[in-house]
Amino acid sequence: MKPVESSAIDAVDYDPKRRKLVVTFAGGATYAYAGVPAAKWKALLAADSKGRFVNREIKPHFPATRLSARSGSSPRSAA
Repeated sequence: MKPVESSAIDAVDYDPKRRKLVVTFAGGATYAYAGVPAAKWKALLAADSKGRFVNREIKPHFPATRLSARSGSSPRSAA
């Protein structure tokens, strides 16, 4: 996973062969989005607001599967 500068997202990862984007949100939940093209991955990494990009460009267009939920608070909220 690649940590990102975002108040909404902790880390992201991308599998180009499977076209799968994995996002770990600041609240701890991790989701995999299927069928995401490489161009969307690159645009996410370049986006000024990664949370807004995921909300507008990923969530409405690609099916998601919840992979996990972190128990307790986010490390960011403890800082």
